[in-house]
Amino acid sequence: MSKVIPVVSAISDAELPRVVKDITHYMRSGLLQLAALPLLSLYIHLPWCLKKCPYCDFNSHEVHATSSAAGALSAELEQRYIDAVVADLDASLPLIWGRPVHSIFIGGGTPSLFSPASIDRLLGDIRARVKLDPDCEITLEANPGTFEKHRFKAFRAAGVTRLSIGVQSFNDVHLKALGRVHDSAQAFDAVEEAALSFDTFNLDLMYALPGQSIADLERDVQTALSLAPPHISIYHLTIEPNTYFAKFPPSVPEEDAAYAMLDKLTELLGVAGLERYEVSAYAKPGHRCWHNLNYWQFGDYLGLGAGAHSKLSFAHRVVRQVRYREPKLYMQNALLGNAVTQDDDIKHKELAFEFMLNALRLKEGFDPVLFFERTGLALSALQPGLQQAIEKNLLIQTPKSIKPTERGFDFLSDLQELFL
Repeated sequence: MSKVIPVVSAISDAELPRVVKDITHYMRSGLLQLAALPLLSLYIHLPWCLKKCPYCDFNSHEVHATSSAAGALSAELEQRYIDAVVADLDASLPLIWGRPVHSIFIGGGTPSLFSPASIDRLLGDIRARVKLDPDCEITLEANPGTFEKHRFKAFRAAGVTRLSIGVQSFNDVHLKALGRVHDSAQAFDAVEEAALSFDTFNLDLMYALPGQSIADLERDVQTALSLAPPHISIYHLTIEPNTYFAKFPPSVPEEDAAYAMLDKLTELLGVAGLERYEVSAYAKPGHRCWHNLNYWQFGDYLGLGAGAHSKLSFAHRVVRQVRYREPKLYMQNALLGNAVTQDDDIKHKELAFEFMLNALRLKEGFDPVLFFERTGLALSALQPGLQQAIEKNLLIQTPKSIKPTERGFDFLSDLQELFL
């Protein structure tokens, strides 16, 4: 699956000197020697939502100040933002020249607030600039509100191949506690609509919610399974800094109860044929999320949009970038060809931890060869952490595989910290 590093094309005199400087900067000599580049994905951030949820620490902004109608962004804002994303891509093309795109993920915010025509235009502009793999996975995040539900078929026609629906719960009491704008009936209808429009889709659920019992969770999971989703992502509610819940913490289940909930939902999903392949992801055969797998395998991704992050590999370095976070500031700078506010090499001594932070999320672990391909480092760079993890029964190592044990998967943070 690895791609040979492409030769950088010659640049015409008409192109900006800033771009030439960027290319020479990334291609200069360094400590690493990568023989090949990983798969490349695109992440596109559309930052607006109807209402900021009290647990959310994502870069999302309420739509009310920019809307022309209830639940709708103004057409002018949609087009200006897409103009900015496309300009951002244009400025980034020299950094990914010649590399096909394996997957696209359109996240937010609530991307389904954008009209299908805008999504169609966005994907068309991307196709005009980069080569997509013939079976490129294109995911769009959506919320279950009636307004967005009626757009699902049109999103499929625009080229989206996979929908990810933020249900979170089918319990109205828990939805209200989470500050969601939809109710259980809308959630049910949205998943039914997605099943009619898409061959594969994802359903997001949360557990360890305020006032939630194991019986409540079991009802949520059984309701979800009645809709036959091919993929479910399930996340533990965590209290993140700088959120409403951080300022006014709700009463949530104790840690032991949360572990019991995780065991129960894993059991229920396994019986239904959804295998746990990543810490938070369960899928039927053939329905794993390619985009997220590329993240966990330390693949490359170009992030476009307000606050988006990138991880890009070059012959002698691995680079992380961050875009301007505030949408207005992002649009202003992206349209000038300067959307990036942070751009740094991943330090040589941090590469092993960065790789393990991602790869250990996969239940099947990774082939040791992948570690060398993605980081340029010998396996000996992991040896102190590997030895401790094996001694603590958190990790299993064979010549072809390094993977968490059941205990390691349950105590993933403890396992990952051994590689700091």
